[in-house]
Amino acid sequence: MKIICVGRNYAEHIEELNNATPREPVLFLKPDTAIVLKKQAFFIPEFSNNVHHEVEILVKINRVGKHIDKKFAYKYYDEIGLGIDFTARDLQSELKEKGLPWEKSKGFDGSAVIGKFLPKSTFSNVNDINFRLEKNDKLQQSGNTSLMLWKIDALIEYISKYFTLKIGDVIFTGTPSGVAKVISNDTLTGFIENTEVFSIKVK
Repeated sequence: MKIICVGRNYAEHIEELNNATPREPVLFLKPDTAIVLKKQAFFIPEFSNNVHHEVEILVKINRVGKHIDKKFAYKYYDEIGLGIDFTARDLQSELKEKGLPWEKSKGFDGSAVIGKFLPKSTFSNVNDINFRLEKNDKLQQSGNTSLMLWKIDALIEYISKYFTLKIGDVIFTGTPSGVAKVISNDTLTGFIENTEVFSIKVK
């Protein structure tokens, strides 16, 4: 499997990081070694002093596809999930300043939380899903898929131009505003609508 991530897909998040609004989706990959194993904690890496959480709606691909037309994209997923794209923000800033790829700051071991997936049929409209992240039982991030600059089906169309999508691949669709530093002993809990789909401790 591969993890395909979308950056800068919510206007308020773009604004909070003082980034430019892209003309097309920003893509990057995480290796499968980035996935936090079930029931394990997230360990802050020794090379960063400023790791941020980014909660994101996830889509799990259910069939092989290449050059998928947007009108057929709905056939390529039947599960919706929630996860965290952990980002070593200090390292990312350093790499961006040098014009270098972000992978070290985004794809390091343990940088991806993948929560429980829910059937797509749970939702009347995948472009109107509420989700949120609570940090230590307090609301930290909240979003709705209606606020995506590029919606799920458009992302599948775009991504499949460059990468063949395979069964089990996971797309991270971007984060809303509210990203913040994590510290040891934080507890991060994710919800789709009012269903808890993950809870992870920071070490």
